[in-house]
Amino acid sequence: MKNRIFSGAPSEDFAGYAKAVIDGPTIYVSGTMGQDATGALPEGVTEQARNALASIDAALVKAGAGLKNAVACRVYITDPGYLKEVALVLGEVFRDIRPTNTLLVCQLPAPGAKIEIEVTASTRG
Repeated sequence: MKNRIFSGAPSEDFAGYAKAVIDGPTIYVSGTMGQDATGALPEGVTEQARNALASIDAALVKAGAGLKNAVACRVYITDPGYLKEVALVLGEVFRDIRPTNTLLVCQLPAPGAKIEIEVTASTRG
């Protein structure tokens, strides 16, 4: 499909979504949990956050952009106690980029998932 980026995750097919959608200069990246390269979720929220951001960056690169193009970041965590660890990771990645940010505490659909991150990016200057 034109203007769609797929990661190859089985859920993209059975749930009918794309990892990212390119709409002109705007790139919308689906919510991304923090699985590692084997598909497993690490125990810690810091590792899950880093994995999610790396996966998002990979999708953005396929779309001709990167995390440097982020204009909005939405973060979902399962425990308010994770806020400090997550904020440190986000600060490392977005310190010089400064997208908007929303953080919500909620349940996630995968056992062991502690965080899900969604990013919107723009290639417009």
